[in-house]
Amino acid sequence: MKVLAIDDQQLVLLPLQKRLVELGYEVRIETDSKKSLELYDSFNPDLVIVDINMPGISGLDVVKYIRSSKNGNTPIMVLSGNTTDDIITAGFDLGINDYMKKPLSINEICARVKRLIGAPEVENNTTTNNVMIQQRCVGVVIPCYNEEERLLSKEFTDYIDKNSGYHLCFVNDGSKDKTLEILHDLQSGREDFITVYDCDKNGGKAEAVRLGMLHMAKKADLDYIGFLDADLSTDLTDFDDLVKTIESSDFKIVSGSRISRMGANITKESARKIISLTINFIIRKILKMDFKDTQCGAKIFHKDVINVAFSKKFVTQWIFDVEIFKRMSLYYGLKQAKTMLCEQPLKRWIHADGSKLSMKDSIKIVGQLAQIAWVYRAGKMDKVVNLTDAKYTLNQNVAA
Repeated sequence: MKVLAIDDQQLVLLPLQKRLVELGYEVRIETDSKKSLELYDSFNPDLVIVDINMPGISGLDVVKYIRSSKNGNTPIMVLSGNTTDDIITAGFDLGINDYMKKPLSINEICARVKRLIGAPEVENNTTTNNVMIQQRCVGVVIPCYNEEERLLSKEFTDYIDKNSGYHLCFVNDGSKDKTLEILHDLQSGREDFITVYDCDKNGGKAEAVRLGMLHMAKKADLDYIGFLDADLSTDLTDFDDLVKTIESSDFKIVSGSRISRMGANITKESARKIISLTINFIIRKILKMDFKDTQCGAKIFHKDVINVAFSKKFVTQWIFDVEIFKRMSLYYGLKQAKTMLCEQPLKRWIHADGSKLSMKDSIKIVGQLAQIAWVYRAGKMDKVVNLTDAKYTLNQNVAA
């Protein structure tokens, strides 16, 4: 029995294809809705699963094409994040057989497939985990420098195996240990979900994150892109809470915040906490924003502000987060930028042993903040942005 699945986001299609093939179905997938019409004619599927919101030809257009073809009675299931009543009604008026709202479990999708067209004659038993098919696709950049002993590989792979829509980009920042070897082992067999971006020389966390973010911005099927520390001080489950916030709001950046509060597990070294409070006071003065924690290593960005935040190299190595927020306020204006930024308290953040940032380095940050204040002041911004029509615009060339 043959199934054709159509969605412009490959990260949605791949786990669905894998599970249906495991069950014994013959499955073809297509991310180009126009090409899917040609594939439908040549493949002659017994079932079509289609998304609604696709560029070019919409899912409803695909439904119209199928219903007007010679095999017009082919069962059609819509799998979409669009829950607009008019769209759902239009779909059933056109003759769809089922409408499934993302996110939902892959087990439920398979059960609905069996109900519509039956199970294959030879049905394979599978014990694959119940993957959730998400409404959005997310890229996560993880900078790595000499992480051979701290990289929690299994936590990363377990998460992407159970949650569709995530693509991890590990940036090897010129590590001198076996980090690159470990990353390639981590990627093996998961090339569609894990990218390894290798930097020949160590450029520091700021540059590693910047290059990774620009690299991931080239992937057309990603809605949001963020970054996360390799030690998982903030885990992927908490990171997903940041994603849920940005996808259900008008915010362009959602930043995690390590604020101690009832019901949260937030641990810091006492001396580090004192220095952090001092640094944060200075940062608030520079940004003219009431940020509680700019330096948390978990942030998610709407794709359309990636160039604004990352197209130019950062002035500093460690506190580039401050530069990101400063660039946003200079580009959009302070008032508008404040409406685009969200600081969200984390449920969990654990200080990991082996942090690359020493107490001595923390003190140096004060000097770097003075550097930011100088470079980003009026009249010095030509080092970072170009002034055009009295508005700051960033170079749109994406780094290779």
